[in-house]
Amino acid sequence: MGLIGGSKTAGNQTSPTKMDLYSRMNFPGFAKSYSDLPADPKQDLKDSTNLVEVQIVLICAYCVIILLGVVGNSLVIHVVIKFKSMRTVTNFFIANLAVADLLVNTLCLPFTLVYTLLGEWKLGPVLCHLVPYAQGLAVQVSIVTLTVIALDRHRCIVYHLESKISKRISFLIVGVVWVGSALLASPLAIFREYFSIELKQDFKMVVCAEAWPRKGQVNYGTIYSVLMLLIQYVLPLVIISYAYIRIWSKLKNHVSPGAANDHYHQRRRKTTKMLVCVVVVFAVCWLPFHVFQLVSDIDSQVLHLQEYKLIYTLFHVIAMCSTFANPLLYGWMNNNYRTAFLTAFQCEQQLDSFHPEVSPALKAKKKLEAKESQCNGLPFAQPTSV
Repeated sequence: MGLIGGSKTAGNQTSPTKMDLYSRMNFPGFAKSYSDLPADPKQDLKDSTNLVEVQIVLICAYCVIILLGVVGNSLVIHVVIKFKSMRTVTNFFIANLAVADLLVNTLCLPFTLVYTLLGEWKLGPVLCHLVPYAQGLAVQVSIVTLTVIALDRHRCIVYHLESKISKRISFLIVGVVWVGSALLASPLAIFREYFSIELKQDFKMVVCAEAWPRKGQVNYGTIYSVLMLLIQYVLPLVIISYAYIRIWSKLKNHVSPGAANDHYHQRRRKTTKMLVCVVVVFAVCWLPFHVFQLVSDIDSQVLHLQEYKLIYTLFHVIAMCSTFANPLLYGWMNNNYRTAFLTAFQCEQQLDSFHPEVSPALKAKKKLEAKESQCNGLPFAQPTSV
């Protein structure tokens, strides 16, 4: 039985149990002992997230993230499917990143915003289990996919392995990533409970809280949190950093024997620079959130902060910015994606202004439908537009 199991009958609860449940409702992601909490739970209700002006800012921030994320990631998926020249192995992995971000934009962020504004869970038991699970799944898929991209490029560039991964194998890899991520995120759905709690007389709240088992002083919630920090953040970034450092060293020391190879080398450098930026943005966006989680797990005094909920929400907003950043990076740093985006919108005028050397939009379309490049490990098939 979980930590909060047997506590669903609110009328018979002791005061410490109420505070324990209240803490895990208002501090999502943690399962702390009631002894670590302030003596008066009503004090925590007086936080800045209840102020109208703060709520307006949060609503605007979440709405912008959702809008940019849905439009940008949908566009990435659309152009990879629509244009034959964009259907490369690395682009399939990039589209997989977009699918994971789109999952967060549509299934997680709207409900997280509602939960933050209302201060209690009014979205039912199904979403109580589904929303945290979906977010954990999407984050795991994103970081594993970034790792796969880095390892694939490391294989091609550092070791000059020109036999490209087939599309069938790439789909198999994507499938394994989703299945593995689903298993790793499953505790977020399993160890949750949905019930009503009476904090004081005539004051009840509906709670969607973590319900991790305990064995003596061992808190499995804290163990899982630390493991996920290592698996979702530290270890992948170590692998990715190692791969891109070796790639960059290889490209930096490259001696080009001819003009054609030099152009090919320059395209690889541009592609690598863009993908490194994608990883850096992901790491920077998620760093404050992960550090805050780790500090809260190590030092329970953090829960005594009056503005804990506001700080947690702000770090969550920063982390969620990673869900719309990738399409902006593709459009800014890569001509192929920029041309594909503009062509998808049939923006002939904008296309000509962005690419004066490319005449009409029809020419851009034909370029996008050109023959796929042979095992260059790049997400771009046009040798002349990058």
